[in-house]
Amino acid sequence: MPELNHLMHVTPPFVPDGAEAMTMTVELPPGDPGTPPHRHSGPVFGYLLEGELVFELEGEPERIVRAGEAFWEPGGDVIHYQAGNNLADGWTRFVVVMLGVPGEPMLTLVDRAELDDRRHLRAPRPATGGKA
Repeated sequence: MPELNHLMHVTPPFVPDGAEAMTMTVELPPGDPGTPPHRHSGPVFGYLLEGELVFELEGEPERIVRAGEAFWEPGGDVIHYQAGNNLADGWTRFVVVMLGVPGEPMLTLVDRAELDDRRHLRAPRPATGGKA
């Protein structure tokens, strides 16, 4: 009998009608800050295979996700500020499953003007540590 380990249970605020699903692996070299601030058209679910991920969503404090842990983001209007490698001397690897709106990009970068307009929605930044 296989052993099942419950990693995470969430109820996404929405799943796009006729959602397209994409499963990918992401590999970040040591110290890589990852993708600049962005958003997804639908929810994203991830599992960290190796390393440490600096993870920050709009309205939530920055946190570290470690190998063996799951993470998710609701998608839609929420900005994903950080998904970078927290390790200076090792790779970080993870798997993501993205549910997106058909015909729309799975990932859209957020421009400086919008970041400035939504600055009040970002959680306070730690005094030290983490990536900018």
